[in-house]
Amino acid sequence: MGRAKKGQPVSGWLVVDKPAGVTSTAVVGKVRWALDAQKAGHAGTLDPDATGVLAVALGEATKTVPYVTDALKCYRFVVRFGAATATDDASGAVLETRDARPDDAQIVAALDGFRGDIRQVPPQYSAVKVDGARAYDLARDGEAMDLAARPLHVARLDLVARPDADHAELEMVCGKGGYVRAIARDLGQVLGCLGHVAWLRRVWSGPFRADQGLTLEEVERLARTPDLAARLLPLETGLHDLPELRATDEGAVRLRHGNPGAVLGHLPYGSECWASHGGRAVAVGRYMGGELHPTRVFAG
Repeated sequence: MGRAKKGQPVSGWLVVDKPAGVTSTAVVGKVRWALDAQKAGHAGTLDPDATGVLAVALGEATKTVPYVTDALKCYRFVVRFGAATATDDASGAVLETRDARPDDAQIVAALDGFRGDIRQVPPQYSAVKVDGARAYDLARDGEAMDLAARPLHVARLDLVARPDADHAELEMVCGKGGYVRAIARDLGQVLGCLGHVAWLRRVWSGPFRADQGLTLEEVERLARTPDLAARLLPLETGLHDLPELRATDEGAVRLRHGNPGAVLGHLPYGSECWASHGGRAVAVGRYMGGELHPTRVFAG
């Protein structure tokens, strides 16, 4: 006989405006406790010192996390010129300083090289795995790593403010796997002045926005109350980038059992999409000429 799961079968998304000084994992744990949920996860880690939208998935919504992780995200951040740090942000030890400072025109020109499909080397202090170990653990032990460059799509990167000669405020919209700290580091190198992130905020992530998020204090105050549960967004919110088709009555039954099921509508053959029935998500899969072949099935 299987062990009973602790908590309630809560499903949906809760958007949190993460404060600085707390890990993404700690936020997920707080939300899970506050809703007494059986299962929780998040769609994209934020550094402890970063703030902004952290979308927490609960229950069946955790099956939609990959689609939010793959979505575009918007970051507002400040680059501090003149110093390189071990962590590529303000929390790390200063490794080198330089007196040179770029003007606005030099920054704008340099940003051209960071737009489109680029390759980016992750920071030494990152969650990238090296021979089974996390890079940040190896970095803390004093080990320098030769991390491989990874592809990144940068849809937009703009200079939005210049508070003073030492700082530049930028806004970036990018795809999965981007490190803002690496952008600041590499921009400083290109400009010849060095640089690191002084401040970072994720403004939006896929369909989720920081301005619709709860603070951690609000999560704690509303914990275990209907008012907090009322702030949950439906799991279907995480499927915003995929086309939707309606399943027939019989198709919905088949899909919920993991079998191909009939859907109404038409998409190019092989398209990834999701099927709904009665306004609720039934499954995600591939459209195969009148049928959806499911890859993920949601409990009814």
